[in-house]
Amino acid sequence: MKKVIFITGGARSGKSAFSEAAAKTLGKDLVYIATMEPLDGEMKARIKKHVSRRGNDWKTIEEPLRVVENMKKRDRTGRVFLLDCLTLFMSNHMLKGLSESGLEKKATELARFCKSCKASVVIVSNEVGMGLVPDNPLGRQFRDAQGIANKIMAATAEEVYFLVSGIAIKIKSL
Repeated sequence: MKKVIFITGGARSGKSAFSEAAAKTLGKDLVYIATMEPLDGEMKARIKKHVSRRGNDWKTIEEPLRVVENMKKRDRTGRVFLLDCLTLFMSNHMLKGLSESGLEKKATELARFCKSCKASVVIVSNEVGMGLVPDNPLGRQFRDAQGIANKIMAATAEEVYFLVSGIAIKIKSL
């Protein structure tokens, strides 16, 4: 049965491992959509660690910006998309100059596709609104846009999980 699952939480809370396990319960045709760009050695090491942990069961698509377009090309019944992560997808677009309203449109487009596509979709995102108020306008703009994107995805999903200290708490189930 097709399902949309949204997983959020803080940095290093266990979201990626939990989302991979959740995706595997939905099917065997697994497609990992990676939005992180390997811009430095530390990021390259993180990516290598994630790829190693996933193993050979996954087809990986590295796509920082054209996520919906890539998912549309690969959409089919029985497939499972894991988007890791919405936060980087949004920040990638913001750094390319997209306005707050443009970012909201991107999140809405993604949510609509997730709801209407044939595949199941697991979306990972960071909860960025529980920390300090950013000390600069760009940081506050990003926090606000990411909060809106998270609300859009949570409203779309049948299941929503919040991860804290490696523990998943189910906060929505239809």
